[in-house]
Amino acid sequence: MSEKAVRTNGSIGHNFFFEPEQETFNRAQIESWQQLRLSAMLQTVLDKNPFYQKKFRQAGFLEVPRIEDWSRFPFTTKAELVADAEAHPPYGSNLTYPLQSYIRLHQTSGTTGKPLVVLDTPESWEAWKKSWGYIFRAAGVVPGDRVFVAFSFGPFVGFWPPFEAAAELGLRSLSGGGQTSLQRLKAIQDHQATVLVCTPSYALHLAEVARDEGIDPSSTSIRITIHAGEPGASITTTKRCIEEAWGARCFDHIGASEVGAYGFECHLQPGGVHINELEYICEVIDPASAKPVDSGEMGELVLTNLSRWGFPVIRYRTGDLVRLSKKETCSCGRSFRMLMGGILARTDDMMTIRGVNVYPSAIEAVVRKFGEITEFEAHIYTRKGMQELLLHVEVAASTQEQSNLIRDRLENELRNDLSLRIQVEISPPGSLPRYELKARRFKHQPSE
Repeated sequence: MSEKAVRTNGSIGHNFFFEPEQETFNRAQIESWQQLRLSAMLQTVLDKNPFYQKKFRQAGFLEVPRIEDWSRFPFTTKAELVADAEAHPPYGSNLTYPLQSYIRLHQTSGTTGKPLVVLDTPESWEAWKKSWGYIFRAAGVVPGDRVFVAFSFGPFVGFWPPFEAAAELGLRSLSGGGQTSLQRLKAIQDHQATVLVCTPSYALHLAEVARDEGIDPSSTSIRITIHAGEPGASITTTKRCIEEAWGARCFDHIGASEVGAYGFECHLQPGGVHINELEYICEVIDPASAKPVDSGEMGELVLTNLSRWGFPVIRYRTGDLVRLSKKETCSCGRSFRMLMGGILARTDDMMTIRGVNVYPSAIEAVVRKFGEITEFEAHIYTRKGMQELLLHVEVAASTQEQSNLIRDRLENELRNDLSLRIQVEISPPGSLPRYELKARRFKHQPSE
């Protein structure tokens, strides 16, 4: 077995924990830990933070509330934070400390609306990096690994923390900023990078570029890929495509600019993503009623960040649809609760195509079954009062006849899996856009 294969399978004496004692707390210890940290945070935030002072006062809390009143704490939404920033430009009133205390400025990607600017103090930035300590260790990244961050290093926060956290963990941080895909491939080869950090879409695109240049991506030194920005790395078929392309293990992690990097896959990859409950309190609610849902049922994820006191979010409605595992512990030893399948969809992503409810992740899961499909894009439009969907795909096939066969198989698979007839059209090679950040493959067109 090659060194790459051995290291990828975690056989080089790695314990996969960043903080072994705390990560293996039992449920009572986790809840006690959370309550102590929440109480300390509330004392500071409600004494100094104008946004939450007003919010809690309007909810009827005239002093720092008790933990026992948790269910009465008001929710926070992104729309509120955006509106607050507009009312109190440029950064809003959700700032616990004087402005000169903040050293970092990032903003959301803006895929679901107006970008939100988020500020971090030195302490909250350390919390960001610490969260990546859990992510790296759980995936089997060890000192001596070389982490290549394939990212343009713009204002989107997604890949800044792993770049900086890697160095503090004894890893070599390699920046992919300001490079073309071909230059990034050469850098991976020249510097023998072992860990690739990027979006799932970009991992597949980078592999496509490599093959076009006569490079087998699975022959490179990359043994682990870690992804963010999209749910793709938790979609079984997409994960398999990435792993087969790179000859590496593919790991998902989940986070948000306004919350932090709150979830990660462990090395056993039991089909879900652990919530880092040392740093976050998680709840799952019915999106319509806001009532808690039982484990195993789909609902909206609600998070409270326990470490980011400078820009806190308390009971933040993420808009992400998830399903909590019914199991209380994982075979890896962690008792952190797990989101089965990672982020399943978003509350604002659901489409109703000819009366059938469908999410983009469900369509991607079917498309990625076909290794011959290199890229896809969906156009949603309205005809005669009904939403329709046209799926464009690029196919790596040598003849038109082969492409047509793949198109027909895909239409059949979509119909069988989703109970929905979706028209598929073949697009010329290289005609569909490729993405470095969050992919925007589902596009609404003018009505016919």
